[in-house]
Amino acid sequence: MPLSRIAWLVTVGSCLIGVVLLLASGYVGYAAVVFAVACSAAINLR
Repeated sequence: MPLSRIAWLVTVGSCLIGVVLLLASGYVGYAAVVFAVACSAAINLR
């Protein structure tokens, strides 16, 4: 697995963890933005 793919996987994973933490804290709007960033980063995994 190339290093660039690993970097994008780490980015997507950390964003998804951030989404969960933000939702648990009640920050729905910020969670939606971070989820959009995660989706944008996931595009690069193809």
